[in-house]
Amino acid sequence: MIMPKRIPEETKQRAIRLVLDHLDEYPNLTSACETVSTRLGFGAESLRRWVRQAQIDGGERQGVTSSESERMRRLERENRELREANAILRDAAVFFAGELDPRRR
Repeated sequence: MIMPKRIPEETKQRAIRLVLDHLDEYPNLTSACETVSTRLGFGAESLRRWVRQAQIDGGERQGVTSSESERMRRLERENRELREANAILRDAAVFFAGELDPRRR
């Protein structure tokens, strides 16, 4: 299995700027991303997704911003942890209720 290479954030931002600055020179976003990604040596689809997210974050396109997405992930993780804690407490309550039951003695 080939692991994808980690692209530095500065390189991502530079590639996004290149696409956005020269977008009017291409017929569409995909062709602009293909040209820039070929020059910089990474996948065109990755670059296209980064550019679309940058446009969403900049208010130029409809969608969920990066900050909203991160907030949702954080809340979902917190919710999952709370559900697990509740399940543990529920199981503990059942266990201790059984231990304290006078009919078991």
